[in-house]
Amino acid sequence: MTSVTPYSDELRSLLLSRIRDVPDYPKPGVLFKDITPLLADPEAFGALTDVLAELCRERGATKVVGLEARGFILAAPVAVRAGVGFVPVRKAGKLPGATLSQAYELEYGSAEIEIHAEDLTPEDRVLVIDDVLATGGTAEASLRLIRRSGARVAGVAVLMELSFLPGRIRLEPTLEGAPLDVLITV
Repeated sequence: MTSVTPYSDELRSLLLSRIRDVPDYPKPGVLFKDITPLLADPEAFGALTDVLAELCRERGATKVVGLEARGFILAAPVAVRAGVGFVPVRKAGKLPGATLSQAYELEYGSAEIEIHAEDLTPEDRVLVIDDVLATGGTAEASLRLIRRSGARVAGVAVLMELSFLPGRIRLEPTLEGAPLDVLITV
C-alpha cells in the first residue's frame, strides 16, 4: 500500500521554496535537488522534522532508520522528537563490530549497505527516512535488511520523490503493504 499523505499546501510550499536546483551536478544533464538551504532554515527544517515525527508516531515506529548520508540528517532529529531510537544504514565497511549487510543493484554496478546486527530486534517497528526517492535501490535494500534483522517495517517516508525515475515502481513490491509517504513529488 502506498500513499501520498495529504500535507498542507503551505507546508509543501515552504519546503519547496527551500530546495535549490543545481544544474549539471554531479554531472552534465543532471538537475540536483539541494536540500541544504532547507536544513539551514530553522522554520523549514523544524516543520519537516515535526511532520516526519508525527508520521513516526502514526505508524507506531519504535525505531527510525536513516539512509546514508542525507537520510541521517533528517532521521536523527525525527527520532529524538518522536522519542524513538535512531539506526544508521551505512555503506559497507563503515560500521565497527558485527553487521548485517545487504547487496543491491545500481544502474551500473552494485553496492552494499549495513546496519549493526544488534540495533534492530523482532520487537521493533521501523520507519525508513530518506531525503529523495529516485531509483529506489537503497530504500529497497534497506527494507530487505530490516526484515532480515527480524524487525517489522512500519513504512518509508521521503521528503521528495523524483517522479520521472522508477523508484516507486521498484520499491512497491518490497513494501509488502507498508505505506510510502512522500511530502513532495517533482
